[in-house]
Amino acid sequence: MKRRGYWLALLVAVIVGLVGCGQEAPKTSAPAAPSKSVTDSTGQAVVDSIKAPLDKSRAVEGTLEKAAGKTAGTVKDATQ
Repeated sequence: MKRRGYWLALLVAVIVGLVGCGQEAPKTSAPAAPSKSVTDSTGQAVVDSIKAPLDKSRAVEGTLEKAAGKTAGTVKDATQ
C-alpha cells in the first residue's frame, strides 16, 4: 500500500511540474516609445554622419577627374 501511495505522489508531482512549466511568464508593460524629437534628431545625426564622408569623397573624385584631364592633355601634347 505504501508503494502505491509513493507512485501516486510521484505521478502527481510530475504532472504538476509539467503543467507549471508550460505556463507563460506574466507580461510586463512595454517600454515607453521615444519622443518624436529624439528620434528625429537621432535620425538626422545618422544622416549627417553618412553625408559628410560622401561629400568629401565627391570632392576628391572631382579633384582626381581634373588631374586625369590634365594628365591626358599633357600626354596628348607630348605625342603630337
